[in-house]
Amino acid sequence: MSSTAAFQKPRWLRDLLRFLPLKSQFVLSGNVGDLQASEVSPGVVTPQAFLVHLRDALLDAGYGQVVAWDPRAGFRVLARPGADAADGEVLLRELGLTPVEGAAVAGPDLLGETLPRLVDRNGDPVALVVDFASRLVVRNEGLSAAEHRLFTQALVLSHQARARPAGETRKPFFNTVLWIVDKEGDLPDWLLVDNPRLRHIPVSKPDLPARRAIAASLLRGLEGGRDADAEALQQATDAFVDGTEGLLLLDLNAIAQLARVEGVPMARIGDAVRRYKVGVTEDPWLKIDRGRIREADGFIQRRVKGQTHAVTHMLDLVKRAMTGVGASRKGNRPRGVAFLAGPTGVGKTELAKTVTSLLFGDESAYIRFDMSEFSAEHSDQRLIGAPPGYVGYDVGGELTNAIREKPFSVVLFDEIEKAHPRILDKFLQILDDGVLTSGRGDRVYFSEALIVFTSNLGIYRSDETGARVANVLPSDPFEDVQRKVGSEIERHFKLVLNRPEILNRIGENIIVFDFIREDVAAQIFEQMVDATLGDLREQQLEVSLAAPARDALRALCLADLSNGGRGIRNQLEAYLINPLARALFDQDAQPGQRFAIAELSPEDLRLVAA
Repeated sequence: MSSTAAFQKPRWLRDLLRFLPLKSQFVLSGNVGDLQASEVSPGVVTPQAFLVHLRDALLDAGYGQVVAWDPRAGFRVLARPGADAADGEVLLRELGLTPVEGAAVAGPDLLGETLPRLVDRNGDPVALVVDFASRLVVRNEGLSAAEHRLFTQALVLSHQARARPAGETRKPFFNTVLWIVDKEGDLPDWLLVDNPRLRHIPVSKPDLPARRAIAASLLRGLEGGRDADAEALQQATDAFVDGTEGLLLLDLNAIAQLARVEGVPMARIGDAVRRYKVGVTEDPWLKIDRGRIREADGFIQRRVKGQTHAVTHMLDLVKRAMTGVGASRKGNRPRGVAFLAGPTGVGKTELAKTVTSLLFGDESAYIRFDMSEFSAEHSDQRLIGAPPGYVGYDVGGELTNAIREKPFSVVLFDEIEKAHPRILDKFLQILDDGVLTSGRGDRVYFSEALIVFTSNLGIYRSDETGARVANVLPSDPFEDVQRKVGSEIERHFKLVLNRPEILNRIGENIIVFDFIREDVAAQIFEQMVDATLGDLREQQLEVSLAAPARDALRALCLADLSNGGRGIRNQLEAYLINPLARALFDQDAQPGQRFAIAELSPEDLRLVAA
């Protein structure tokens, strides 16, 4: 790509080139399997394989030849295209090897025997790149005799090697050995630690400038890319770079290839990024029936009674998630976040289920976690998976597995205040970055999920003596309930948990539910009674409830509304469902029969044949 800004080599390479005259051996670890942004000619940057990038840098620095070793191919000379292959074979023979078609098969034992010949060799400086060096050791804490000989040889040579002037500038050069490993600890500590002749250089993931450097060249190959004007290309580049934060250059290359295969135009590169991350090609958010969402208010309020404010706020979040209004997709943040707070039994969980049914046609499509099960300090391992070496590492985490399986979903974290504070740090990652790294090291994206927390925070508080007292009462107006609950939630996150940053990520999406008032309680009661009698009709049993009996039952069920709709259901079971089941069983009721509940009291239910 053409770039107006001067391209800068990656930091790890600048570090390596600076220390080449000073150190005889190097250990390169980290992102060594990725592509590297390389300026192949002035102003033209393209992704190159790591070894090719390293080879070009070493040859440009003044090395005569670069030799590579890996466990499969053995030794081979990394020559530039067009170089005479015979020169490489001459070098391999000088090192005591027998090349066949440019490569000399050699295991770790022969690698150890060849090291002294290469390090002590005269003539133009040579670099040896030992690739996949992590695979040279089976168990770091218990080296075999052959492994110990190899690394002892390397340690001694690192101290005995001497730099010699070479080239026109007579710059000092070692015959350098470069070990390519996954992580620094893959090699014996006694080789690396306190070794003044060896330098460890971490290779980091590509930063924003590196991704931007190759983005335009990749986008040019997409539909509409070659004819795009500068502004359109810049917009697509920005979307590509922002959407691939944390990904490798290999991933960017794969995304561009995916877009070419599936015909995604340059202007819609964000779709290709999403498909690559979540692993699916269709977007259920685009398939949601907008007409159904427009009419959703009545649908939800048939199941969640008396919470007009909460329903309206939740639907606003859904509409924002569908349209993307006011929600930057940068950083992979979730489609929406809601914190549902309020008394028990008022419909918080029911609202989450109803929204799931509305969005995906199946209320069981939501992913639910009861956070009371995650109160222990290390229970976060259940969510993301155990780290390497621990029991359950191969199973993965419940949350990361579920999101990988169903990236488009409503994720419900019930009773969030019961989770251990350590768990909350994981939520911070989800809300801020939209990504979690599982115990296995896989990145799991929440960019297509709707996150819902429920909590009873703010209903009770601690007084001056530490006793638990009611913070709000059913007799309080809703405005007071909303204010007091919101204030207590803020105090809890800031002063008790010391996690104000989580509250900031949730923002204005704390939705406070009201108590179940008497008029709403009456609606819930009627709905539950009708549903119970309707279930019996499906079994061909007709049971009617006389007006006096219904009035008595209503008075019993609505006497105490402190437990909300759940409390009404419990009373209904105690005074209607259980006695009715007992009476139908005792009378050996058969399909087609009709019964009437003539009288009902706390002690008894009188059922007569109709």
